[in-house]
Amino acid sequence: MFKAIATIIMLVVSTLSAHAQDNFWVQIEAQQTLRSAQDRARDYARRLDDIHGYYIDDGFYGIFIGPYNEEDAQAALQRLLAQGAIPRDSFVYNGRWLRQQFWPIGGGAPTPATVPDAAPAEEPVAPPPASTPDISALPADPPLIASDETLDEARASEAALERGEKEELQKALQWAGYYTAAIDGSFGGGTRRAMQAWQDANNMEPTGVLTTRQRELLIRQYNQVLRGLNLRLVRDNASGIQMDIPTDVVAFSEYRPPFVRFEASGDIDDALVLFISQLGDEGRLIGLYEVMQVLQIIPPQGPREINADGFVIEGIGNGIHSYTSVTLVDGEIKGFTLVWPEGDEARRSRMLAVMQDSFERLPGTLDPSIVPATEDQAIDMVAGLAVRQPRLSRSGFYVDDAGTVVTTPEVLDSCTDLTFDRETDAEVVASDPDLGIAVLRPVEALAPIGIAAFQTALPRLQDQVAVAGYPFNGVLSAPTLTFGQVVDIRGLTGNEDIKRLSILPQPSDAGGPVFDQSGAVLGMLLPRQDGNTRVLPPEVNFSVDASEIVDFLEAQEITARTVGVSPAISPVALTRRAADITVLVSCW
Repeated sequence: MFKAIATIIMLVVSTLSAHAQDNFWVQIEAQQTLRSAQDRARDYARRLDDIHGYYIDDGFYGIFIGPYNEEDAQAALQRLLAQGAIPRDSFVYNGRWLRQQFWPIGGGAPTPATVPDAAPAEEPVAPPPASTPDISALPADPPLIASDETLDEARASEAALERGEKEELQKALQWAGYYTAAIDGSFGGGTRRAMQAWQDANNMEPTGVLTTRQRELLIRQYNQVLRGLNLRLVRDNASGIQMDIPTDVVAFSEYRPPFVRFEASGDIDDALVLFISQLGDEGRLIGLYEVMQVLQIIPPQGPREINADGFVIEGIGNGIHSYTSVTLVDGEIKGFTLVWPEGDEARRSRMLAVMQDSFERLPGTLDPSIVPATEDQAIDMVAGLAVRQPRLSRSGFYVDDAGTVVTTPEVLDSCTDLTFDRETDAEVVASDPDLGIAVLRPVEALAPIGIAAFQTALPRLQDQVAVAGYPFNGVLSAPTLTFGQVVDIRGLTGNEDIKRLSILPQPSDAGGPVFDQSGAVLGMLLPRQDGNTRVLPPEVNFSVDASEIVDFLEAQEITARTVGVSPAISPVALTRRAADITVLVSCW
C-alpha cells in the first residue's frame, strides 16, 4: 500500500514538473469582453489545434495556443507566422500570469501541445531567436508586419474613438517614451510622430495612424506591466477614501489614525499603501507635512512641495521610492502614500498613475480615537510607523553667531547628509582627524541662542568639570550634563594637546563641550579609542584642549570668543548655558 502511495506521489510530482516546464504559450489575440473572446476562440478552434483562453489580469481575455516549453513556443510562433495562420503581432507569453480559464468551455487541464509542421519550402522559416523577444522591442531586421487595415480604414476606425480612448492612447505612448506633449485627446503632429516612432520600434509600417489591432497591442503593452498587481478599487468608509490599490501585493492591516495601513502581503516586501484621513486646517496640514518627512518610509532625498491646499512628498533612497499626496478640502485632510522598491520605475509610475486617477474623497474622516488591539507605543514610532533614524549621532556646540559648530570627525564617516538637531542641514568646513576636531556650518542662515566662551588657561587637577551632550542619540529633546574631574593636564603618552578626565559619558556625548564651573569651555570630549589589546577603565576619557580648538578655528578665519578665569555659577545656570550652545549632530 505504501509503495502504491509513493508511486502516486511520484506521478503527481512528475506531472507538476512537466506542467511547470510546459508553461509558455503563443498569444494570438486579446479581447476586452468575455463574449467576444469566446467567439474569437471558437473561430480559431475551427482551424487550429490547442486553442485555450484565459483571463490575463489586465482587463483582457487572451487567446492562446499551447502550452509548450519556452523553446517549442518560440518555434511554434515562427512556424505559425510563416504559414500566415495567426496575426503578425502574436508573441510568446509566459503562462505564470494566466488566471481563470474560459476556453474550452468547461475547462480541463491543458495537455502539452506539439509544434506545428514546418511551412512549405517556398516559404522558408527563420530560425527561432535565442530567447523570447520583448514585446516592446521586436527585432529590427525581419520584414515589416503587415497591417490589418488599409490606411483609410485605420483613419475611419480612429475617427470613431471617443475622447477618453484617444487620451488613453496618448498616455500609453507617453509611458512608452514616444510622446511628451499634453494629454488632450487631440491627435496633432506630436501624437502622429509618436505613433510613427512606436510603429517603427514594433516593426510596423510607420504611417502615423494606428490600426485597430495596433491600438489593442499598444494598450496591451501599456497594461502588461500591471500584471501580477491585481489593481482593484478599495472603498474605505471609515476614512472616506476609495482608490485602486495593488491587492495582490498589499492587504489591509489596521487603522492607525490618521493612517489606514495596507501592508505587504505578497512577494514585494517593501510595498506599502497608506490612506491618510483626518479633520484639520492649514496648520494641521503643515504639521502633517513635517511629521511625514521624519518617517522611515520617506527617504530625505527627493522633491517636496507644499501650499495652503496640500502637499506632495517624494522620497528616493535606501532601496525604496515613496510618493505622498495630500490635499485639504472643506476642513478634511485626505491623501495617500505609496511605498515601492527603488528601481522598478516602469511598474511604479504606471501603477501610481492608476492610483492617482482613481483616488476619490468620500464623506467622513478617520475617527482619531480608534486604537488598535495591540498598541505598540514607542518614542521612535508615529502612528505605528518607524521614525527615520540617523546612522550616527554625536554632540557638538556653537562657536559663533553664524551657527558654526565644532564636533568630532567621527560623525562624518559614511554620511550622505549632516543635520543639526535633525532639522537643519549642515556641511563640512574643515576637519582634522589627528587633532580630533571637525567644523561644520548650517547650509541656511541660523542664529544660535548662545555660543561657546573658551577658557584657554590650564585647569587645576581635581577641578570639577561637566560634559554637555546627547547621551541617548537625541531621544531627549535637550542636552544632558555629566559631571567629572580633571585628573591630568596631559594624555597618557604625555600629549599636552589633550586633558585626561575622570567621567562616565555615553558614546554620543563625544563632540560635546567640556565646561568648567564658571560655564566656560575647557575643551571638547573626544570619542573613546580602546585598542584591540587594551581597554581603558570606563571612567578614563579625554578632551581636546580649548587652545587647540581656538587655533584651529582661527586657521579657518573663524573668530572664537575667549574669557578669563571667572567665578562658579549654579548648576541650574550651567544647565541653561549648556542647552543654549550644545547641538545634536546627526549623520544620515
